[in-house]
Amino acid sequence: MTLKSASTYRSSLDVAAIGNGRIAALIEPGGRIVWWCFPRLDGDPVFCRLLSGNEEKGFCDIQLEGQISATSSYVRNTCILETILVASNGARVKITDFAPRFVRFGRSFHPTQLVRRIEPLNGLPRIVCRIRPTFGYGESAASAAQGSNHVRYSSPGSTAIRVTTDLAVSYIVHETPFALTHPITLVLGSDEPIESSVDAISREFLDQTRDYWVQWVRGLAIAYEWQPDVIRAAISLKLCTFEETGAITAALTTSIPEAPNTPRTWDYRFCWLRDAYFVIRALNRLGATQSMENYLGYITTIIADAESPLKPLYGIVHNDTIEERVAPGLQGFLGMGPVRVGNLASKQLQHDAYGSVILGAAQMFIDQRLPRMGDASLFRELEHLGQQARRLYLQPDAGIWEYRGRERIHTHSATMCWVACDRLARIASLLGLHERAVYWKQSADKIRSEILTRAWSEKRGAFTGAFDNNELDASVLLLAELGLVAPNDPRFVKTCETIGRELMRNGLMLRYAAEDDFGLPESAFLACQFWYIDALASIGRTEDARDLFGELLGHRNAFGMLSEDLHPTTGQLWGNVPQTYSMAGLINSAMNLSRRWDDAWAPPPHAAQLESVESTTSLAETLQRRA
Repeated sequence: MTLKSASTYRSSLDVAAIGNGRIAALIEPGGRIVWWCFPRLDGDPVFCRLLSGNEEKGFCDIQLEGQISATSSYVRNTCILETILVASNGARVKITDFAPRFVRFGRSFHPTQLVRRIEPLNGLPRIVCRIRPTFGYGESAASAAQGSNHVRYSSPGSTAIRVTTDLAVSYIVHETPFALTHPITLVLGSDEPIESSVDAISREFLDQTRDYWVQWVRGLAIAYEWQPDVIRAAISLKLCTFEETGAITAALTTSIPEAPNTPRTWDYRFCWLRDAYFVIRALNRLGATQSMENYLGYITTIIADAESPLKPLYGIVHNDTIEERVAPGLQGFLGMGPVRVGNLASKQLQHDAYGSVILGAAQMFIDQRLPRMGDASLFRELEHLGQQARRLYLQPDAGIWEYRGRERIHTHSATMCWVACDRLARIASLLGLHERAVYWKQSADKIRSEILTRAWSEKRGAFTGAFDNNELDASVLLLAELGLVAPNDPRFVKTCETIGRELMRNGLMLRYAAEDDFGLPESAFLACQFWYIDALASIGRTEDARDLFGELLGHRNAFGMLSEDLHPTTGQLWGNVPQTYSMAGLINSAMNLSRRWDDAWAPPPHAAQLESVESTTSLAETLQRRA
């Protein structure tokens, strides 16, 4: 998607993402890099302008003298970004940004590098290269040490970065304007020398990175409709992957507030277990088997430590500590702090984690494409988690929305405990373990009976968010998809109608409308919107679902990405970006709603009816002439 000029920016979350499975960066439409965590997805943001609250630090940009416009867009079917800067005298400059990603020496090559190629397109442009990293989450300005063809930026106690270039290094250090007469390259990354020509390397890496993404997209099994939208969502989802371990982060950022001036600011650069089902489902439906396999590897690594209670979330290396603290050196998005590093939710009780892991791992028992299928040994490991679910389903927890000030017996948590037992029963049947199948089926039936009795509210005419409680919660829209009830169950149909009536604001779905630890919720949660769309389709309201889906696509940022939240009054995106939940939801809903490829050339129903009428009229005229 192309942005014509600065005056058309819809929100400051109009950022593009580039990355390679190890690092990722966010870039504004004018070509300024405003977010880059180093040396991996959850690292110190050396470019932190997105949250710094300071125009003068934490970014890398190219300033064109006399600039009047900027146009940014992705190279089709890649995450390579091209930005065109235009000056009042007609001079034009192209910036190409990418993170190298391709197969080299038989293995994935994805170094901790960002590459910027700056090329003159027209006239004699004069530009300034500004590189202003910080360290320690904005607390320390970088000191620059100049080499013959590189600049080393460092701060005590932090990992240094190096910028290797074929530009005069003094122009970078002193931010000196110069005439751009030929292409130049900046390679930003680890403090290691690059022995070859950076121009030659950048051109080679660019070609191979483009080929990698084009080939990866060619392998996607996408639906007929909304193809560019699904492709962009798939690429965005892949950018949130830490390929080394297979973990998929909830987003690439931390602490972008859920709504204006709210303290609901969270660090999402970690892997939530409840995302497993939605992510694996999206990857499976796309045919992205390698990414799915890597993620399953991450989950099964966690299963190996299943004697301990499961955490709701883990680091991208699963045994990392993720204590929550506030970063005082960053003021926050649009000055709206606090900026948090780590996430306290990792210490909460969230019983849905057991079902989430088993539901994700269940793919290994049915997907013949995987090189290693699930077996009785893995099933026994999963049974340990099932016993925990069986024991905990009636125990209060913080729930799917991670309440920090209260615990209840949440319907979604109990449902996922049922899912754990139900899927274990099915897996046991596949493996021919009859006694275990009966055991887990009886356990699942007991939990299901409890849910249907205590989560249903006659007063509200809906399943509610917690047992013996009347508060509505959008998470119950998943009950049919998870298999607890049939889509045509009158209780589920009524639930969809009640939630659609009570939790929608200007056509957008809230998670819940009751006051929580931080007051009344203000923004719509985009994953819930997709759940509602899917629920509508499941109960036969397909056209309503398609209308809502089309409207939601119109709320994406200038580069086709969604964050976590959307303000129902202003229509602005809020929350961390790109949000895995949202992008997986987009993929799953598109696959649910799309017409089949067989229907690609079929005329729409009204056209067929018109043709029938015209044929009848033509036949009548012919008969009349013959008479």
